[in-house]
Amino acid sequence: MGGELAGKVGLVTGASSGIGRATALAMAAAGASVVVAARREAELATLVGEIEASGGSALSVPTDVTDEAAVQAMVEACVAEYGRIDFAFNNAGIEGPSQPTGAYSVEEFQSVLNVNTVGTFICMKYELLQMQSQGHGVIVNDASVAGLRGMPRQLAYTASKHAVIGMTKVAAIEYGARGIRVNAVCPSFTKTDMVSRLAQHDAEKEAVLATYSPMKRMGTVEEIAAAVVWLCSDASSFTNGEAMVLDGGLSV
Repeated sequence: MGGELAGKVGLVTGASSGIGRATALAMAAAGASVVVAARREAELATLVGEIEASGGSALSVPTDVTDEAAVQAMVEACVAEYGRIDFAFNNAGIEGPSQPTGAYSVEEFQSVLNVNTVGTFICMKYELLQMQSQGHGVIVNDASVAGLRGMPRQLAYTASKHAVIGMTKVAAIEYGARGIRVNAVCPSFTKTDMVSRLAQHDAEKEAVLATYSPMKRMGTVEEIAAAVVWLCSDASSFTNGEAMVLDGGLSV
């Protein structure tokens, strides 16, 4: 398959739905072989089938990103199958409960950070080790506009995404001279299952969320995926440490 990622190898976590799924499909359409990881095996199998039916190559590696041994095995499986990892999209995440700060339990707070922050760190750690050994690579972390501003009733999610952006910047500084770029994408409200849950599956509430952007609509998973593909491609070769805002002008 031709395209801007032709002949390259990508890894996507949280690939069973939403932005992760769309990004895996976009990477494959751009010519990459893709390793897809998530906890839901059946959804991953369906995704691999779609990629292969379109002439692409994909490998499913069911993975819990909070399990260090599982993440290490995920990276090793990618290298065993394809020889390297040219780029990785660390997308796995959860939103946690929507409630005032004082209502959060410590357990609820820690649960969100364990997936969004610690999970992203574990993935970065093993991806960076592999990329350092091969002398090149690109990492894109899925943050959020909540990583750049406060999001009421989402304390844990906001804290976790601020941390993701901070980790992105540190790794970009540390590894930039080693041929490795590290960036983040910061979507606002995008049409995903997560946003539907945030709106309590209420179409009217979703419509209100869409009005927050000057464009008066939510983003699509395909739009976010296109930005990730660009960050993984050679077209963004001088982009490093960036937290790319994808919010339709919400934060202007």
